[in-house]
Amino acid sequence: MKINGLNYHVASSGAGPSLVMLHGFTGSAANWQPVAGALARHCRPVAVDLIGHGQSEAPADPARYTLEHVAGDVIALVEMLAQPPVYLLGYSMGGRVALYLATQRPDLFRAVILESASPGLADPSQRAARRAQDDALADRIEREGVTAFVDYWEALPLWASQSRLTQAQRDQLRALRLKNDPIGLANCLRGFGTGVQPDLWPALSNLRLPVLLIVGEDDIKFQSINAQMAAALPNARLEIVPQAGHTVHLEQSDAYAARVLAFLDAVARQSSTGVPPAPGSEPHA
Repeated sequence: MKINGLNYHVASSGAGPSLVMLHGFTGSAANWQPVAGALARHCRPVAVDLIGHGQSEAPADPARYTLEHVAGDVIALVEMLAQPPVYLLGYSMGGRVALYLATQRPDLFRAVILESASPGLADPSQRAARRAQDDALADRIEREGVTAFVDYWEALPLWASQSRLTQAQRDQLRALRLKNDPIGLANCLRGFGTGVQPDLWPALSNLRLPVLLIVGEDDIKFQSINAQMAAALPNARLEIVPQAGHTVHLEQSDAYAARVLAFLDAVARQSSTGVPPAPGSEPHA
């Protein structure tokens, strides 16, 4: 698809209400395959390769990668492919984009699902330090290439729990990471990495949409972040999935799909009856 002048790759299947799905850094729409089948039996997953990732275009101009531009592209996608309001799901980097979209254009969405996501860094000095770190990593990707970067990336402690995946799953995940363009990855870090993302913490209390927060029990850092998010959001439920780390949708696909579908069903019932479900901010295994 041509969206705001860029070529975007979009994968869609199923029927019913649309669920727009945003992947994480180094990922693509293909990362959702382990859960897409289960979801497609109840809704219409619409998975997009975000700018600079997968089969979507990776322009050389870093200015095209701002969060405002990326959000504008997703909004255009929603308006072209789906009938707003739609459901929105984002993982990690895609979760940050999804949260930004929800706070800026809540009218476009029925509900939001955030997996291993965050509202950014509230402290300006921490944002500046992270921005410098992201810029240095972007330079490294361009200098050393994608293969060297993926070797470094896969060795990070954040992915230790992926040892539970089969060798075939790990090989497929690595192959998808290696398909990315170094310029695209570098510019994503510069344009909408955590270091340049606006602080969305103050916006949480005004986000009235139903929100499902999903995090793995092994992902201690994001458990803490998401517990704080659940407390700040007016209509949120926090789900902590056992035997999973940062990539819950890959590590515990069945449990992940079940939680997402239960949430969508609850939101649909609320829409039809007008009676909101009981608030659920307590962790649920």
